[in-house]
Amino acid sequence: MKEQKANQYMELLEIPPGYVNIMGYVDESEVNGPGCRAVIWVQGCLRECAGCFNPASWSFEINDLVSIDSLVHRILSNPKNTGVTFSGGEPFWQASALASVAKQVRAQGLNVMSFTGFTLEQLRSEYAPAGAHELLEQLDVLIDGPYVQSLAVHSPDCPVASSNQKVYVFNPALKDKISWASDQIEIHILKDGSRIVTGYYGQLQLDES
Repeated sequence: MKEQKANQYMELLEIPPGYVNIMGYVDESEVNGPGCRAVIWVQGCLRECAGCFNPASWSFEINDLVSIDSLVHRILSNPKNTGVTFSGGEPFWQASALASVAKQVRAQGLNVMSFTGFTLEQLRSEYAPAGAHELLEQLDVLIDGPYVQSLAVHSPDCPVASSNQKVYVFNPALKDKISWASDQIEIHILKDGSRIVTGYYGQLQLDES
């Protein structure tokens, strides 16, 4: 197990500076945070939680390397995006790069939210992943804690996937905007005909058919 995790860390180090290794991306999502949002699913997570929505995101192998600049351009090129959500995978394993993305889109008036399997206390500690403090400074909303299948929540009044998770609203302007629910899903049909099914009720699916 230690050797496997060491190999995963080495794969993480292979991401060139100025790039993000992502699993997926959509524009105009309304089930991954307040308002209409771009969503970035990063590649790589060590937790492998039972019932995880995105098991395809566990591997740290290079999947889709996207430069920070092109990612920011893609987000801002859709005027319907009022915010950005980082999901995964574990966003905080690529915290430094995502902090740069967040800083640039916030400068253009968008808000930024992230999911994480870490707790806020862990992210504020000296043992947090590199760049974690930097990314926290750029967030308007954080949902923390690992997904626990036995504590799963599917409710029209709850924005978290399992009851151990917490919502932190760092931007007072969004205090009354936490209105999405844990039983919502979306289906995005991409230009190539593939589909992305996203939301809490069921796992994210990338379907080539």
